[in-house]
Amino acid sequence: MPQKRRYTKRRHKSRKNNNTTVILLAIVAVFVISFFGYRRYVQHQNETQVEMVQQKHAAFIKKISPYAVELGQTYGVLPSITIAQAILESDWGTSTLASQYNNYFGIKGSDPNNTKVLQTKEYTDGQWVTINGRFRVYSDFRESMKDHTQLLVNGTTWNSQQYKQVLQSKDYIDAAVALQADGYATDPGYTSKIIRIIQKYNLKKYDEGIK
Repeated sequence: MPQKRRYTKRRHKSRKNNNTTVILLAIVAVFVISFFGYRRYVQHQNETQVEMVQQKHAAFIKKISPYAVELGQTYGVLPSITIAQAILESDWGTSTLASQYNNYFGIKGSDPNNTKVLQTKEYTDGQWVTINGRFRVYSDFRESMKDHTQLLVNGTTWNSQQYKQVLQSKDYIDAAVALQADGYATDPGYTSKIIRIIQKYNLKKYDEGIK
């Protein structure tokens, strides 16, 4: 009898160890499944966000490209330049100036009746500074695009030939370089940013047929 009782205790202890092992394995399995499931969820969310951004970008280009081509055919400004500038300066139409006032190019004005004072950043003396600027307000994004094109065609009040090189350029790279050389923007990286946008989104295709 004593031997039989000792044998039973060992069997109970063995079963207890087995149960503990099973529980631990189950916990590990749940953890592993949860971990990889969460990673897959995060990956899916990231992919969804990227897809949504791509769709918004494509929609913005589709929205403004027909009028950019129309303006290019009328005034000779390369549509790729117009579209890229609108993308860069309006942050795909999401900036306050673009979304609330239809100003896609940061065009300034002086008349209080059709302008709005907003903060902006300009590159001065080797550094970025925040200033208050008075910017044009438009009823429609097309008005902004036409005003921008006419600025390049007619120049500034102090120099009607200021953007002559931009107009003479028949290649988007030359036009982007000319924008910087002609003093369109204070950002020292403006040319490279415009070129990258045109190349990334294949905006050159809109320049076909522009003389």
